[in-house]
Amino acid sequence: MTIMVVGGGGREHAIIKKLKENVSIEKIYALPGNAGMAKDAELVAIGAKDIDAIVKFATDNKIDFAVVAPDDPLVLGCVDALEAVGVPCFGPNKAAAIIEGSKVFSKNLMKKYNIPTATYEVFTDAKEALEYIKTAPIPTVIKADGLALGKGVVIAMTREEAVDAIKAAMEDKVFGDSGSSIVIEEFLEGPEVSVLAFTDGKIVVPMVSSMDHKRALDNDQGLNTGGMGTIAPNPYYTDTIAAECMEKIFMPTVNAMNAENRSFKGCLYFGLMLTKDGPKVIEYNCRFGDPETQVVLPLLDCDLLSVMKACRDGNLKEDMVNIKNASACCVVMASKGYPGKYDTGFEITFPEKEENKDIYVAGAKFDNGKVVTGGGRVLGVTATGDTLENAIAEAYAYSDKVSFENAYRRSDIGKRALAALK
Repeated sequence: MTIMVVGGGGREHAIIKKLKENVSIEKIYALPGNAGMAKDAELVAIGAKDIDAIVKFATDNKIDFAVVAPDDPLVLGCVDALEAVGVPCFGPNKAAAIIEGSKVFSKNLMKKYNIPTATYEVFTDAKEALEYIKTAPIPTVIKADGLALGKGVVIAMTREEAVDAIKAAMEDKVFGDSGSSIVIEEFLEGPEVSVLAFTDGKIVVPMVSSMDHKRALDNDQGLNTGGMGTIAPNPYYTDTIAAECMEKIFMPTVNAMNAENRSFKGCLYFGLMLTKDGPKVIEYNCRFGDPETQVVLPLLDCDLLSVMKACRDGNLKEDMVNIKNASACCVVMASKGYPGKYDTGFEITFPEKEENKDIYVAGAKFDNGKVVTGGGRVLGVTATGDTLENAIAEAYAYSDKVSFENAYRRSDIGKRALAALK
């Protein structure tokens, strides 16, 4: 079989490595991929948003199955375009991908179908939003409606910060058209949980829960990033809570999308807050999360391609998805200065492969045949272990063997989770 994976980050590298476990796959193309995954896939210099070029490549190269991984091409209708020319895909179509593509849509969906989430208001006029914020409860959360590279959400701890966030999105257009509409919502408190789930539009089969670490610096300080590390499973996510989420959130969401004629097939990501009033949805993503994928897939004890095909074909079964009785930790190594200004172009030295450890490259490029840093988040070092403590220790020990100039990592990935276990 010949497979094509659209995307170029650490998430895509993790997907490709997991797919490679299937011996029937002879070739995997990555569009565009990055230099760090060249040993695992053939790189094709086509951007993830260049839908026409992706479709032409797929037909010219007789692709048997495609995985569309990032949010942008999904929201733009990449799956629709590929399926239209006979290329079977894993990922939601354009109609379903709106669950991430529009915060306004997803909030209204939850309200309509009584899916627990934060209370909210929607604004399309900056003056009205600024007037509302004068008396709104503080802290509050301000979200740009559309995709904004994970940076379209501001937790405003003061009224001044809220005003600045509204002006930045709606007047200064820092997120482009994504900020034309905004959601202002209630600030929720409690442990956060990420749950990635397979769905064929009829049933939902969750993978292992995980905990992301969004802030750039130790002790959850500094700016928000795309994620500085993850652990799985999340100790706050008990079997009791999982059952409640299935009943009140997961199945109601899939059923709601069906009722709206937007049947969702693929990986549905639930960003949850475990509040004193029960679990509530913070956000939906229409795809695998990053860097959650880098700990979730190593704990998946089954053939990923078979599960992806079942999601697409509408015949997913619970017993197709098995989870290892183990823990995982991913430590992200970034360029110093990220998510602000940073330098790139430094050669990366990789260690020898070790059992139960992997490196997923997110931001790398070639320079005279050498693999050098090419982004803010450079790579994720993942280890699995029989306990979370072991997985964390092994991930840090292995990351010590990776080197590049200007490397930065948090030193406390998993610290909160270990405290929760005690």
